[in-house]
Amino acid sequence: MKELNNLKARLGAGQISRRDFIRNAIALGVATPTAMSISNTVLAGPTKGGILRQALTGASSSDSLDPATFLDSYMINVGMGQLRNNLTEIDENNQLVPELAESWDTTDGQTWVFNLRKGVEFHNGRSLEANDVVASIQHHLGDDTNSGAKGIISQVIDLRADGPSQVVMKLEGANADFPYLMTDYHLGICPANANGTIDIESGIGTGGYKLDSHDPGVRTLTSRNANYWKEGRAHFDGIETLFIADTGARENGLISGELDVITSPDPRTAGRLGQRPGIDVFYTDGNQHCTLPMLSDRAPYDNNNLVMALKYGIDRQEWLDKIWYGYASLGNDIPIGPANRYRATDDEIPQRGYDLDKAKYYMKQAGLSSIDLQISVADTAFQNSDDAMVLFAETARPAGINIEVVRKPDDGYWSNVWLVDSWCASYWGGRPTEDWMFSQVYSANAIDTGWSETYFNNPEFEKLLVAARAELDDAKRRNMYVEMQRLVHNNCSVIIPIFSSFGHASTTDVMRPNAMASNWEFDGHKNCERWWMA
Repeated sequence: MKELNNLKARLGAGQISRRDFIRNAIALGVATPTAMSISNTVLAGPTKGGILRQALTGASSSDSLDPATFLDSYMINVGMGQLRNNLTEIDENNQLVPELAESWDTTDGQTWVFNLRKGVEFHNGRSLEANDVVASIQHHLGDDTNSGAKGIISQVIDLRADGPSQVVMKLEGANADFPYLMTDYHLGICPANANGTIDIESGIGTGGYKLDSHDPGVRTLTSRNANYWKEGRAHFDGIETLFIADTGARENGLISGELDVITSPDPRTAGRLGQRPGIDVFYTDGNQHCTLPMLSDRAPYDNNNLVMALKYGIDRQEWLDKIWYGYASLGNDIPIGPANRYRATDDEIPQRGYDLDKAKYYMKQAGLSSIDLQISVADTAFQNSDDAMVLFAETARPAGINIEVVRKPDDGYWSNVWLVDSWCASYWGGRPTEDWMFSQVYSANAIDTGWSETYFNNPEFEKLLVAARAELDDAKRRNMYVEMQRLVHNNCSVIIPIFSSFGHASTTDVMRPNAMASNWEFDGHKNCERWWMA
């Protein structure tokens, strides 16, 4: 009952009284003793106990506990949300807050000092020290690393411990947003080995749960860390995390009682699912977006006129109506989302829509009367991507663009298809800051780190990227980021048709705070330490 869950959330947040809750619950058909019991449970706050059985997407048989290799939701949840902590964190109100670093400071925006919490222990009982942080950050630096964080962390030119509780990082230039970057899911802190490397295989961290077993691409079991340093967090006795790629299988597992919470219910049937007794469907809006990236170092996608024809050949509104059923918003071929500070307005960059005449114009400019293309898709890229691309094929065909949709296996998609096939479906969770998103995915450095899905390389963009980091004048900084968005909008070989909401479904026994982070699904992938069982 969605209405009952809303009442519970309002009661927990102090928005209504216990008397009003009971009165409204009875009006919904809840028996008086049950309504009183529910109110007592909610007002008592989080309680310890229970095993959370959760089903996520985005896993693979090649998954590793090495944080440098994390690519998708499953390992982000296990690694960042259960086993390890970062220096900083995005909280349930989408604000940057301290995590393992209790504070940080800079005098010039270039040299940053992070002061570590005292009394924090790893799962094996060893105390956290600055050398652990240095080794963990160093793991993502250097020419030999393939870390997904290299694109954002390569700006660190000096990294050292200053005593057991202080870490100093000097950057190649000033960056006012640098503490935000420390929340990246690759940058979980691991125990240092004697040789300066880190212990990644054991799964030992400082997080709320200890690793019991990990079967890559199948299942991960963890149990509560009794010595967790965060008070009032990590309430479940244990977590069972399952990879279930098929949407119907996830939903059936929830309906049958085999699962407690799932990601990404089908938006086409989410309304009916939420009407079932004992099931709650809920969404959070953030910066997650679907992308259709083309590798611009290969023909024919090295022809920007063809790319522009494709951008005008897609009907984004049709995707919103028929694929997402309104649980999304229109994308405009820029990766900066509604939760970002400097997102371009429609006045600054007008919304691109379906325009067959412009699609035909750019085909002519490309020297083409028609062309046959293939795009690789899978649900692990984004939900119902095959159906969405069938719609795209239909709207692009009158412009002479013939698109063949090739369905690929979910397992191994990020290893065997993404950055391998010339055109594919993809998605990004978005990032809290513009610099982070641009640096990690759209900078020239992202090509070297293996995270550029387009091979976009624009000299003007690179100049603005560096300048905007150090700019303290807010108006000037905004102008820089808007211009960078414009460069991507018109010159990058990516179509960004949709910003999709994070969808979830759970049993009504799963309790959650009134506010939830929207930097990732599952409460910023911190659900295992923020949620609890009724």
